[in-house]
Amino acid sequence: MTLREMILEKHSRVQTEAVTAYIGTSKSRLDALMELFLYDEYRVVQRSVWVLRLIAQAHPEMIAPHLEKMVSRMRDPGIPVAVKRNVMNVLICVDIPEPLHGPVMDTCFQLLEDPQETVAVRAASMSVLAKLAEVYPEIGNEIALLIEAQQPEGMTPGFASRARKTLQALGRGRKKES
Repeated sequence: MTLREMILEKHSRVQTEAVTAYIGTSKSRLDALMELFLYDEYRVVQRSVWVLRLIAQAHPEMIAPHLEKMVSRMRDPGIPVAVKRNVMNVLICVDIPEPLHGPVMDTCFQLLEDPQETVAVRAASMSVLAKLAEVYPEIGNEIALLIEAQQPEGMTPGFASRARKTLQALGRGRKKES
């Protein structure tokens, strides 16, 4: 069975974990997965990025050589929500190389300020931006303004929690009184 066939066999957490285990720490299998992610049809792209996310969580160093292509893919028109959400979660797990800071920031700001974007994608973008604010503290004000502009509209409990944590990390949140 090919990697593509494995990915298409079933859409489930169990199958995604099986594909992730199959890839393991094999560079050649990860390269094959990246080819599917970058160039295959919608369903394969959507499922392969979930595998990439699990690989990034277990072996972030394996993803590093592919980050530039993943970030570039985020700029493709009509990119599936699953791709945006999972790539953002990959970026949370890995050390983002300095040459990608600008493109990642631009993408995250666009996603965070887009009211039509899903809550999960905006929340993950918020976390990536907070991570980059550790390196570039000057972006903290812009992040905080974007977050505060979205309250209370578009605020699910999960988004509100992430917003609170992000604002606290930026030194702008209100601490709970004891």
